[in-house]
Amino acid sequence: MQVNKVLLCAETMPEETRTALVPTHVKALCDMGYELYVQQDAGITIGHTDEDYMAAGAKIVETVQEGYDVCDIVVRINRPIENIVGMRDKTLHISSFDVFNEKEAVEEFAEAGIRLISLEMMPRSTLAQKMDIQSSQASLAGYYAVILAASRLPKIFPMMMTPAGTITPARVFIIGVGVAGLQAIATAKRLGARVEAFDTRPVVEEEVKSLGAKFVKIDLGEMGQTEQGYAKELTPEQVELQRQGQAKVCAQSDIVITTAKVFGRKAPLIVTKEMTDKMKPGSIIVDMAVKTGGNVEGSSPDEDVILDNGVMIINGDSLERAVPKDASNMFSGNIFAFLEHFWDKENKTFKLDYEDEIMKGCLITSNKQIVHERFKT
Repeated sequence: MQVNKVLLCAETMPEETRTALVPTHVKALCDMGYELYVQQDAGITIGHTDEDYMAAGAKIVETVQEGYDVCDIVVRINRPIENIVGMRDKTLHISSFDVFNEKEAVEEFAEAGIRLISLEMMPRSTLAQKMDIQSSQASLAGYYAVILAASRLPKIFPMMMTPAGTITPARVFIIGVGVAGLQAIATAKRLGARVEAFDTRPVVEEEVKSLGAKFVKIDLGEMGQTEQGYAKELTPEQVELQRQGQAKVCAQSDIVITTAKVFGRKAPLIVTKEMTDKMKPGSIIVDMAVKTGGNVEGSSPDEDVILDNGVMIINGDSLERAVPKDASNMFSGNIFAFLEHFWDKENKTFKLDYEDEIMKGCLITSNKQIVHERFKT
């Protein structure tokens, strides 16, 4: 049986601005041998019309159910917020999917016989790098966090010497030097700010310096990173040492950006009320981990917050949605790389290879069971 019919769904979350496949990659998939079906207006938020997708070789379906009825593979940005009734048994569903916090939804997919691919679970390997939505989207989010903060800050970023006097550069402090943090550092430096950064992994110091920023050293004792490249969880004693070391830097900073998301766990509280109380009026904090509990005490996943002393905490959740054209292009590239990797050229079909390390890493349900080792019950 050939598995080669792919449905691109329109997103159901009202706040979502991206689409999972763009016409360029649709054409490439069609040329490869896939048959593409696109739900009506799936790309309209980024300026791609149904005609654009048709020109790339896709067929347009008016409703998602029409696509479910004929397609073996379903792709979208987020898991559907409506129920999954209508998807056929053994359909391969590919999207981002908060599997750690959406256990009921995972069980629902398993019971329905749907094969669930969670793109966040993509292995952190060289081979899987081009399929890694975490990296592609975080990079854009880190960039936009700086742009957003700069637009709210009541001063400019670069030093400027004028007849009326010298303007000192803005001071930006980046906490967490993963993909988002590195892009935030690079962006702030390009805008002319004085940039400092901290991460619990000493190994990233050279990366920070290579971008022209200062690495803030705080002695936390023995530290390191996981096999997946994430920072290891701190002990309560280490967390307190980190806060003490960062308090002085935060107090003299105009902008603080926190990027410390911990995959599968609640985000660590890094910036406390005691620290924000000592920051200058008009200072800006962007909490990029606000959706998973927040790095900043007092931040909100629903709105920006202005503290009594005039410090603003910006909701930094999913900032990649603010630049949906590029975010969609990169997400689409990740999907294309995944579908290309498992394409059987000889038989013109998608090959569900259970022994492939990439598939092992991100396949959550199959054959009416939860098959991923981390989520089996």
